Amino acid sequence: MVALVPAEAHGDERGALLNFIEAQRAALRRSVLGLTEEQAASRPSASELSLSGLLKHVAEVELNWLRLAQQRPNERGRTPDTWHEAFRLSGDETVPKVLAFWDGVVKETEEFIRTAPSLDDTFPLPEAPWFPKDGRVSVRWMALHLVQEFGRHAGHADIIRESLDGKTSFELIAMEGGQES
Repeated sequence: MVALVPAEAHGDERGALLNFIEAQRAALRRSVLGLTEEQAASRPSASELSLSGLLKHVAEVELNWLRLAQQRPNERGRTPDTWHEAFRLSGDETVPKVLAFWDGVVKETEEFIRTAPSLDDTFPLPEAPWFPKDGRVSVRWMALHLVQEFGRHAGHADIIRESLDGKTSFELIAMEGGQES
């Protein structure tokens, strides 16, 4: 697991943004604590979502936003033909492998946000109905969007995990700290 970003110094906007992003990442990571691969892949609700699929999705989404901001090609980009693979593990993918992949993305994202000349710097987006109409966003906007994206999916993960074994986020925090509840 990636270490938490140190708390921001007073007025450190980058540190504050990175802390909020990491808090949501941590909630998603905790959702699979103590589960088998089969449990993490199960879909206990009416949704098609699974915990392992959510982890893969958010790791790939973070990489996609990072590559957009860097204006580099996304080596794991999805096409209409592969979009269905974004929410489930396939081949030899496992939860530990997805988390290790995400760890690498996290390090790159944090370095990018910390070293961007300005949070006001913008980058272009591909044309899509879900992107802002002017086709550009700032590094700050991207960071806030990651908080939103991860928060939405952390909520999904809470519901899925509680449906699997009744464990709530508070119990998972205790488990992570070595205190079984």
